[in-house]
Amino acid sequence: MAIVKSGSATYEGPGKDGKGHVSTGSGALDNQPYGFQTRFEDKPGTNPEELTAAAHVSCFTMALSFALAKAGHEDGSLETTVEVSLETDGERFPATRSDLTLSGKVEGIDEARFMELANEAKANCPISKLLNAEITLDATFG
Repeated sequence: MAIVKSGSATYEGPGKDGKGHVSTGSGALDNQPYGFQTRFEDKPGTNPEELTAAAHVSCFTMALSFALAKAGHEDGSLETTVEVSLETDGERFPATRSDLTLSGKVEGIDEARFMELANEAKANCPISKLLNAEITLDATFG
């Protein structure tokens, strides 16, 4: 059985002058503004890289928490940050990196085992896999 989550976006106006709004199906984001200014000029609102960063960091941290619990480690804490990089490549702007930074305190585990589980979570959390996923499009026009 698949678990399906949703989001929606609108965008009015062309390119740099356009303004959009993005929402999540749960309502956690509701018509949050985004556009050129929020992506490239630090104006209030969000952008795809920030949303990707939030998705990746939360997914990775949860995956590691579950891996630690499965390995019998129930007491501890994890703090993770991430930076998603958007590069310039001519007229393209590829998102090229997602750099996770982790700090963990877990009872009864040595550093080597902690790092092993962290690397497995990095490789296997669903958002890590999504960042290298097939993308489909079903479009209509008019």
